[in-house]
Amino acid sequence: MATLYLVPTPIGNMEDITLRAIRILRDEADLIVAEDTRKTGQLLKHHGISKPMAAFHQHNEHKMVEQFTARLLAGECMALVTDAGTPAISDPGFLLVRSAIESGIPVNCLPGATAFVPALVNSGLPADRFVFEGFLPHKKGRQKRIQRIADQFYTTILYESPHRLVKTLGQLAEILGGERKASVSRELTKLFEETRRGSLAELTESFSRQEVKGEIVIIIEGKAAKAVENSRDETEEDQG
Repeated sequence: MATLYLVPTPIGNMEDITLRAIRILRDEADLIVAEDTRKTGQLLKHHGISKPMAAFHQHNEHKMVEQFTARLLAGECMALVTDAGTPAISDPGFLLVRSAIESGIPVNCLPGATAFVPALVNSGLPADRFVFEGFLPHKKGRQKRIQRIADQFYTTILYESPHRLVKTLGQLAEILGGERKASVSRELTKLFEETRRGSLAELTESFSRQEVKGEIVIIIEGKAAKAVENSRDETEEDQG
């Protein structure tokens, strides 16, 4: 039966892929739809998988959705993967998923790797409720989005590129306050994996002293958590 499988792929370490994902890619899928066929080809080769691939990325997704949906309707099983992590999480995928659902095609999303979960859990900040903001706009709407984060009561998660990290941390410190707690995780699951924790001001100063490499996840303390902490500090001062 034709099915669209959403298959998470490792965010760094090639071993971070499930047995089920390998089975779907190797045995079930007639076609693997990949954000970058060269990168996915390396993963498939590592796991001894040989399957036809087709490219599906931000520059062609609107054009290719109809074609892939037609192939699914013709009875093909298709596995959608991105360069790293779960499809449609700040990556291509949503348009094809929506088209498949509207066409009555079963969609099956496998559990697996995604960058923000380990970064969130490892941050030391509240993880019971959180808001995922993905990448900030580069220009239009950027200040408005940061202000929304400043007023957010729950932990906020951002993705960022290494060359924009210091600028983003500085802007966050300016609008949210330099004392707001945060963490920055980079190179998750890789050899030089690192998480730094501290205030936004401290993190801005720390990363401004070096060249930053790797994909970045920023975790930011919510306004409510900051307010509770300030209230606790004031109570302790009164009692003292």
